[in-house]
Amino acid sequence: MEVMETAPGKLGVNKRTQSFSIGQFGGRCLLWIFLLLTAVLIAFPVVVTFLGSLMSNHEITKGGSIIPASWQFMNYKEAWIQANFARFTWNSLFLSGMTTIGTLVVASMAAYVVDRMSFPGKKLFVGIQAATMFISIGAVVIRPQFELMVKLHLHTNLWGVVLILVSGHAYIFFILLSFLQGISRELDEAARIDGCSSGGIFWRIILPLMRPGLGVGALFTFCGAWNEYLRPLVFTMTNPKLQTLTVGLSYLRYGASAAVQTHYMLAGACLSILPLLLVYMVANRSFMQMTAGSLKG
Repeated sequence: MEVMETAPGKLGVNKRTQSFSIGQFGGRCLLWIFLLLTAVLIAFPVVVTFLGSLMSNHEITKGGSIIPASWQFMNYKEAWIQANFARFTWNSLFLSGMTTIGTLVVASMAAYVVDRMSFPGKKLFVGIQAATMFISIGAVVIRPQFELMVKLHLHTNLWGVVLILVSGHAYIFFILLSFLQGISRELDEAARIDGCSSGGIFWRIILPLMRPGLGVGALFTFCGAWNEYLRPLVFTMTNPKLQTLTVGLSYLRYGASAAVQTHYMLAGACLSILPLLLVYMVANRSFMQMTAGSLKG
């Protein structure tokens, strides 16, 4: 009799467990389908660009297929030579590298001061930093920025562009500030007992612990500076030898006979993506560490 009484209860539990498992499996399937579609939508333009870079110009213009009929690997060599990629790549690396270093130094020091110290106008400073993230004026500020660099005698080289890009560090500032708030203040107190100054605490203790945050900040800053187009174009009009890769790609648009060279432009675009992939591979570990730490917290 006891078995007969408990059997229906166990059967109900098994049915609920089975229905829950089916529902959980269906939810995971929907999640994987959504992620797969998102990955396809993101990767499709990159794949089309890569395949188009291996086609002839006539084949791209004719259309009809995304698979090259004959693989034109010489497009990369011609794009490299015609657009003077060696010079433009060096200019882009200089601009992006100097901007990344300057932004990380300025943003990390600002985040440290805001988080660890008290000073008049602290809330106002943070509010101004936040306001600059949501106000995008775009090309309107190009002229005053250029006139300012003229007064500083930095309008004929890339240092003026570096200074302007470093000044727009608000996004990286808040990334490092949120990461810095997770570092215990007891480390600061212990260092002060040992006679360490504020600068020593920052350089010897705080900065090494901020490596994941600095890696993420470096990734975003480098990519933003690498893709910058308008400011390098304006500041290097009088000196084409200082133009960056994004500006130099425009030289591939037309050939000697004024014909559009779409295949060379696509090959140049693929070449310009490679440094970003390398930077992402280097900073990926820091990005994953910071993401895991934020989820854990």
